[in-house]
Amino acid sequence: MNYLRSFAPWIVFAVLATQLDWRPSALIGLGIAVALVIWELSTGAPLDSTVIELSGAAYFAVVSVIAFVAPDSPFRDDILALSSAWLALTAWGSLAIGRPFTLGIARTMVERELWHNPIFRRTNVIITAVWASSFTVEAIAVAVVTALAPHAVAPVVVLRVAAFTVPVVFTIRYSALVRERAERAVS
Repeated sequence: MNYLRSFAPWIVFAVLATQLDWRPSALIGLGIAVALVIWELSTGAPLDSTVIELSGAAYFAVVSVIAFVAPDSPFRDDILALSSAWLALTAWGSLAIGRPFTLGIARTMVERELWHNPIFRRTNVIITAVWASSFTVEAIAVAVVTALAPHAVAPVVVLRVAAFTVPVVFTIRYSALVRERAERAVS
């Protein structure tokens, strides 16, 4: 699934940041994000299907600079919550400008005839809103957990897994439901 590949840098970063110093974690996240952008674009993927990858490259570039310039920065303690907040801002921002980030990804999976269908667009608005909501809830929850128990790894990992699993499952099921409804309407 394209979504999982798109979020690989974020997932790897979350796992590593709970185990390693934030500096190598940020660099590894940056390396994966940049590699994904290069790979996606080299395969002819449209730019709008790489919103999360581009956002990841920007985020991890900024975090890497901060991590090495100011390794004792207060950002270090909130880096996981901030990464979720960045994803939430990316998703909400894509909705605010009328270009839901899932739209570009979805276009790579469906026939061109569907691209301008209002149902297709509405489906992606809803799916993107679910992703944005999930990241928002995760950012807040991780911030609370790390404030109350700074070294609690398990709850942070569970929150990150849930923040990706819930929207993935929703995306799969909701897309199938919309497809099924459309097929029934045609027949």
